[in-house]
Amino acid sequence: MKSDNQKLSILEKIGYGSGDAAVNVVISSMFLIITFFYTDVFGLKPKDMAMLFLLVRLIDAITDPLMGLLTDKITTKWGRYRHYFLFLAVPFGISVFLTFTTPSFDYTGKMIYAYVTYIFVTIMFTSVTIPYISLISVMTSDPKEKLSANGYRLFFAKIAAFLVSIVVPILAEKLGKNDIARGYQLAMGIMALMGTLLFIFTFFTTKERVEHKVDDKPLLEQFKLLVKNCQWTLLFGVCLTGTVGYVIRGSVAIFYAKYFLGGDASVQSTFMGTGVAAAILAMPASTFITKVYCKVKMFKYTQLAVGGISLLMFFIIKPGDMILAYVLYFILSFVVDLHAPVFWSAIAEAVDYGHAETGKRVSGLSFGGISFAQKLGMGIAGAAVGYLLDGFGYVPDVAQTETALLGITLMLTIIPGVFHVIMGLLMFRYKITDSYYETIKTKLNI
Repeated sequence: MKSDNQKLSILEKIGYGSGDAAVNVVISSMFLIITFFYTDVFGLKPKDMAMLFLLVRLIDAITDPLMGLLTDKITTKWGRYRHYFLFLAVPFGISVFLTFTTPSFDYTGKMIYAYVTYIFVTIMFTSVTIPYISLISVMTSDPKEKLSANGYRLFFAKIAAFLVSIVVPILAEKLGKNDIARGYQLAMGIMALMGTLLFIFTFFTTKERVEHKVDDKPLLEQFKLLVKNCQWTLLFGVCLTGTVGYVIRGSVAIFYAKYFLGGDASVQSTFMGTGVAAAILAMPASTFITKVYCKVKMFKYTQLAVGGISLLMFFIIKPGDMILAYVLYFILSFVVDLHAPVFWSAIAEAVDYGHAETGKRVSGLSFGGISFAQKLGMGIAGAAVGYLLDGFGYVPDVAQTETALLGITLMLTIIPGVFHVIMGLLMFRYKITDSYYETIKTKLNI
């Protein structure tokens, strides 16, 4: 159904962006901190942590499609998606706080606690993220407004990531004093509270104005329709490979700063923060570039460029080369994230593409599937980092061997660079440009 007013106010875009800031309290923690937290603070062995990341992803295979179906089935007076932010904001915050709490248990008890809390935060993450990434599809059908809103969204997401990367390590050290575990609990507790309040703000400042009729189809039929949507399956692969590369690099940035560059807590936080600051600047840069240049071309060529920058960083930076490391990591992180606004607006367009091609709309499962791809990528990457750290002989809080330093450097540069190159190559098959999407809109009368 077509709505007369497709324009979004600045306040609504800010409110929409605030939701991704809330989501990124978890995502940034998983990308940047949790691997270091589990090994160097919580006290898990890298290989045990790797198994945790892998096994919990099996739960996502069930919860993600179920949450997608739930958003299709239930509509309230607030709409199809917004009410989840109101009712689940507090449980979401609690789950984050508990995940970064270190209990005084023996090793087996800690393993059980880690599994329980990681499963809890994963389920809560699913319960708010799928409604959130679906929200843009009912806020407006204007592709320019979607792209603009996603620019705000990703800007606020990076602000949250910046806070997690810069503030949490320093705050944990200051609040914990001689108890770093207590410091991380308090620092992430503050981040959790911020996420809770931001979700409530999103609820009150956004509006669902586009009504899509969702066909009442069995799950198997929806899945078959989804698999036939070549543009959606392509984005699934793009999300999976891109997330693996992004998380591997982000997870070891703090290890790289501490052990390869020889930095203290302030160096660790500012190095991670440099990458996030570059990503923040990439958001407005992406919006500007896509006004004058094809968004699909920008997407694929920037990801190919990441491979070259990663190789350069691996070969020319030596242990302790602080300035050069900061400069190249900034450039790398900037180029990596230029694609982000395009990707998140592309998902909603791929849903419309499938609707136009088949006459049947699969919305909730589409967004749930992308969320699963993202979390599957996080699980694969987290497990890979754990097994690689173990394989290269990493030992927490000691001077690392040359082999361990080599492994950390590879995980920051070449290994994730390969995944970004694959991501760029996949986008050569993506065809929904702005002009193509206009034909889809005409066909669907939106």
